[in-house]
Amino acid sequence: MTIPREAVEIDDAALIERSLDEPEIFATLFDRHAPLLHRYVTRRLGPGEAEDIVADTFLTAFQHRGAYDRSRGDARPWLYGIASNLIGRRRRAETSLYRAYVRSGVHPAELSGSPVEDGVNTLAVNRPLALALLELSPADRDVLLLVAWAELSYQEVADALAIPPGTVASRLNRARLQIRRSLSREGE
Repeated sequence: MTIPREAVEIDDAALIERSLDEPEIFATLFDRHAPLLHRYVTRRLGPGEAEDIVADTFLTAFQHRGAYDRSRGDARPWLYGIASNLIGRRRRAETSLYRAYVRSGVHPAELSGSPVEDGVNTLAVNRPLALALLELSPADRDVLLLVAWAELSYQEVADALAIPPGTVASRLNRARLQIRRSLSREGE
């Protein structure tokens, strides 16, 4: 299957609209966003869970593409919102991963021989940081990691999680304060 060149050059909203009549066009959305989404989910849940979450994210997106708000040209917040909901269903896996970081200081991707995502060793595997992330509420952790790791704006996080931008700001502020406190305790 060859995706037409013009499909690669249009924004996500137009692509999703077009995929209603030409479902194979939706693959372009996958090609655009799956690598970064996979990186984000790998950081949150490890490589074993990432494949499933990314696949389920795009399956859900495909199934619900008719309801996509076409006034939003960028589908990233929508996709990260779906992924965040799926991650939320696997909170135990995320908690276990952070506990493993704290115990061993080794990312599971390093053990499996898989390539470790950029930044995982410097950020996610940092034991004090992993412990601090573990102490955050799931809602605060979602906001913090969508900003820090997915590099979404406050408005994009608000769209992804279906919360007001002010709630994003307060959750992010709370998460940052708690992370700072946790890290300063660790440094004592």
